Amino acid sequence: MLPVEDWAEIRRLHRAEGLPIKEIVRVLGVSRNTVRAALASDAPPKYERASKGSIVDAVEPRIRELLAVYPTMPATVIAERIGWSRSIRVLSSRVAELRPVYLPPDPASRTSYVAGEIAQCDVWFPPIELPVGFGQTRTAKQLPVLTMVLGYSRWLLAMLLPSRQAEDLFAGWWRLIQRLGAVPRVLVWDGEGAIGRWRGGRSELTTDCQAFRGTLGAKVVICRPADPEAKGIIERAHDYLERSFLPGRSFAGPVEFNTQLTDWLAVANTRPRRVLGCAAADRITADTQAMLTLPPVAPATGWRASLRLPRDHYIRLDSNDYSVHPAVIGRRIEVIADLDRVRALCEGKLVADHERIWAAHQTISDPTHVEAAKALRRTRISLLRPAPEPEVQLRCLDDYDTALGVSTGEGGVA
Repeated sequence: MLPVEDWAEIRRLHRAEGLPIKEIVRVLGVSRNTVRAALASDAPPKYERASKGSIVDAVEPRIRELLAVYPTMPATVIAERIGWSRSIRVLSSRVAELRPVYLPPDPASRTSYVAGEIAQCDVWFPPIELPVGFGQTRTAKQLPVLTMVLGYSRWLLAMLLPSRQAEDLFAGWWRLIQRLGAVPRVLVWDGEGAIGRWRGGRSELTTDCQAFRGTLGAKVVICRPADPEAKGIIERAHDYLERSFLPGRSFAGPVEFNTQLTDWLAVANTRPRRVLGCAAADRITADTQAMLTLPPVAPATGWRASLRLPRDHYIRLDSNDYSVHPAVIGRRIEVIADLDRVRALCEGKLVADHERIWAAHQTISDPTHVEAAKALRRTRISLLRPAPEPEVQLRCLDDYDTALGVSTGEGGVA
């Protein structure tokens, strides 16, 4: 076979130098037929070994017969039916080549999204144990991370929440939307209890979710049960978080977890995405510009309750007790709590302000409230203590005898 170097040189001498075939034969010392073949070939010479066939060729007709009747028959079953005793890998490769002839392929459709149209939301449970203070830790089932991915730009947002209860879930959801700076027109969920469920052939939203989406002016859709492809973007995002964010990290608490997660997301959203051919950061501007604007009034989220403060001047929130100033005992107060703070108001005046804790079954006391309770207790005791009885003069018994005209002699009674 003519080497590639000689083939290239023959064509150069003929095309660039203008040498005739006879002269090229003399210069390179090759035959005329070799020169003519090199000039006639537009592709470099390539060695190709003649195929000797495969051991499967002899049984291919029987494989085709089985596939014609049962196109989905596994290669292992085919091997059993035809009495195959050689390598199963060789047979399965031939079956894979022949199967599309009898079973048309099922191509996966790629869903395309319009800018600003849709965002997929879900809850991710990281497989870690996180310290939450007071000697307690929380496991994966108790550590919900709210995630949201935009369909058009694949922009990823996430944050750790104290619980899956509706109050915390909607508070976290609103924070993610505030970070985004716009509202996607359609928000997709997978049957989260606080959001809604699929019932009667349609998605049924909770009252809290209806109020939330009404304020935003957006549509909320619940996926059908057992339909993972409907939210494939968010599922891949969860896998990405487990493979790229978690490995090699340790967290001292929830605040540090959210800090590290926010820093990582700032980098992850600038990485190129194969499905897009660019980074999420390259599309996020067009995505948010096509979304709805933030509502003029923020939706009501978090914990809100109105109650009369009991004598022990503590309120319970998510299994924890927080102290309130005892001066408003017996009066009606309004409790307002979010992901960070727990506050209480009485007639518009702040009477309690605590940092929200993630541990369970704890009592949080403000030293000011404790001292005020002691002072009020002392004041009340002093007010209720009975006044001392006045002193009464004790008269001599002889005065009574004189008044009654009774006199006594010496040594006896008169």
